[in-house]
Amino acid sequence: MTTTTKHALVEGASFSAFQHHPGYRRMFAPDRLTLGIFLPLRFYTGDMRVLAGQAKLVETIDQHNFAAVWVRDVPLFDPRFGDAGQVFDPFSYLAFLAARTENVALATGSTLFSLRHPIDLAKAAATLDQLSGGRLVLGIASGDRPIEFPAYGIPHAERGERFSQAVPYFRELMQTGMLSIDSPLGHIADAALLPKSVSGRIPLIVTGSSGQSLAWIAAHADGWLTSPDATHTPQGPQGLAGKIRAWRDLIPDGGFRPHMTNEWLDLVDDPRHPRTPLQGGHILRTGRNGLIALLEVWREAGVNHAALGIQFAQRPAAELIQELAEEVLPLFPTHQGPPAVSTDW
Repeated sequence: MTTTTKHALVEGASFSAFQHHPGYRRMFAPDRLTLGIFLPLRFYTGDMRVLAGQAKLVETIDQHNFAAVWVRDVPLFDPRFGDAGQVFDPFSYLAFLAARTENVALATGSTLFSLRHPIDLAKAAATLDQLSGGRLVLGIASGDRPIEFPAYGIPHAERGERFSQAVPYFRELMQTGMLSIDSPLGHIADAALLPKSVSGRIPLIVTGSSGQSLAWIAAHADGWLTSPDATHTPQGPQGLAGKIRAWRDLIPDGGFRPHMTNEWLDLVDDPRHPRTPLQGGHILRTGRNGLIALLEVWREAGVNHAALGIQFAQRPAAELIQELAEEVLPLFPTHQGPPAVSTDW
């Protein structure tokens, strides 16, 4: 049976399919918004010591009951692109963080499904999901750094097609029993991939368009992560709301799928400081009152999770995490879903 004929495996799953998924349930619920923190907590400029102590702060994030921590997948550093991303491999680093945390969801934003083979992705993802007790939420993308594609021997122009082929292949690999898969990306006959995920399925959150139509994302994604548009004017959230409505109107079964967005913050100590765009809107400087107002309009727009990055902020990371935990997180609390599965590996 081919990947395209297993219709139930190709489509995205509604909220009910993840009722027993610890990571997904603590992050998402209809008409609610939760908070996550994007790593790294400090911007890498050539010295790895800037990341020293980050894992300890992730432990603090977990103890404060933020919904998630997020890491990026950037195989190669392109100085012209200007951002090295997380630096560490996402799966290896999240496994390291899984051993130091208990409850926080572990999310990728986003794993490159066009560059990595589905078998390798599925093996790494299922392993991390098992080691973390079911806390993995997999953001996925087709890739936005052109320098990486020739390094992998993959034409940049084929990234969208490869992405759409990798998603069903990945999902079939998650199934129980012996597998028979016929895909443009490979063929499997009477073999199985181990381990399997804790709750039977790993959420696949599509980032941006990933080279796909809105209808494809509505049919195949377990959720959608998009940029927020402008965050210092009402027009940005209004446009975001329209985009979310258009996507949800196309979901075939009409079931709930979560939407996520993110923002890089320079959170200042004056809570009344107005929302001010920096670096062409790439960074938002604001006090916490402005941040809270933004999160409220995002929630009204249909956003279910906000991933906040503080790597460009001027204040110490520990101070920012404390303020967010005490003053902002109580207004957007993490959901009480099933606990992470505890196994003495």
